[in-house]
Amino acid sequence: MNKLLAALVAGLFSAAVFAQAPAAAPAAAAAPAPAAKAEVKAEAKKEVKADAKKEEKAEAKKDEKKVAKKADKKAAPKAEVKKEEKKEEKKS
Repeated sequence: MNKLLAALVAGLFSAAVFAQAPAAAPAAAAAPAPAAKAEVKAEAKKEVKADAKKEEKAEAKKDEKKVAKKADKKAAPKAEVKKEEKKEEKKS
């Protein structure tokens, strides 16, 4: 019981000392933090923009491929018709 009481009293003293510590030291350390936050935000924005550009490029490539496929599909029947017309001309 004596040890427990001694530990509690020592804890109270250490808490009192900790509470009385000067607040100037943490405030001085807090000043550089906004600058660091700004740098982190700027880097994050760059990364987001880069990701967005990559996604846009990927989507543009997909769209180009779709357009190319559609053009090929449209061109293929026309080419077949032209071939058939040439064959018919050769026959006559």
